[in-house]
Amino acid sequence: MSSPLRPSLSDSDLPGLPLRHKGKVRDVFDLPHERLPAGTPHGQYLLMVATDRLSAFDVVLPDPIPGKGEMLCQISNFWFARTAHIVPNHLTGIDVAAVLPDGVDASLYARRAVVTQRLRPVPVECIARGYVIGSGWKDYQRTGRVSGIALPDGLRQAEQLAEPIFTPSTKAAVGDHDENIDFDTVVHMIGPDLAEAVRDATLRLYRYAADYAAQRGILLADTKFEFGTDADGRLYVMDEMLTPDSSRYWPADEYEVGTSPPSYDKQFVRDYLEALGWDKTPPGPGLPAEVIERTRAKYAEALQKLAGIDVG
Repeated sequence: MSSPLRPSLSDSDLPGLPLRHKGKVRDVFDLPHERLPAGTPHGQYLLMVATDRLSAFDVVLPDPIPGKGEMLCQISNFWFARTAHIVPNHLTGIDVAAVLPDGVDASLYARRAVVTQRLRPVPVECIARGYVIGSGWKDYQRTGRVSGIALPDGLRQAEQLAEPIFTPSTKAAVGDHDENIDFDTVVHMIGPDLAEAVRDATLRLYRYAADYAAQRGILLADTKFEFGTDADGRLYVMDEMLTPDSSRYWPADEYEVGTSPPSYDKQFVRDYLEALGWDKTPPGPGLPAEVIERTRAKYAEALQKLAGIDVG
């Protein structure tokens, strides 16, 4: 399937739509009911736009990655569709073009935006790990545990775990860092029933996605889910899902225990910034054209291998 990229978009320009939240990558707008198609059930709806902004070390960089938002949105939508039988998601199916303000070029937003239900976010980052890497590896080296879960002695960096584990973290504000927490802390924060529900959903989604990705030559090392509940307390997966920004994907043929394998994400950017000696505080440095293009190509490769969508 071919899906050529549209012009780059760093900031949404949607006059008349109230901006609810501007994140590192996503702009979220309230959708007044009068903007929705006739017959839409009454409720609260949002327009979520994935821009081409790029963050590294919790700092939004000045240079976007052209097409990144479109690619992230298409990967998320692919996974939302494939996993709806496991956990319902926030998508409504309402056509984005139908809710945009007059005069806005719909082609700029068609593949980078979605109309969603407005849900009550669960205030926990729900992370599943199938391999010991990243902050989990650092915690394991220091304590032998990850999020309070004791792991076997002698594990090496990037080693696969016998079973995937649920390793939640706090939801930090923009510019702050998430902190790993144990399951008892999650129970204290959101109650035992919801804590059990998000842990179960996180692990079921991870197992399904890891199996699917492995068939396509990709290892899903870990991933982060966002959940929300509706007025009736029903649980939904929301925001983004199983993208290279929220997940650590490794090419299976380059995986080697004891090393940090290359990943389908912004690793080229992180490596470049580390080499600069930047102090990781705003403002972020500009990126060379080669780093931008190599990063864009990694996102495009992930989209093609996972969803079969070719952006060239």
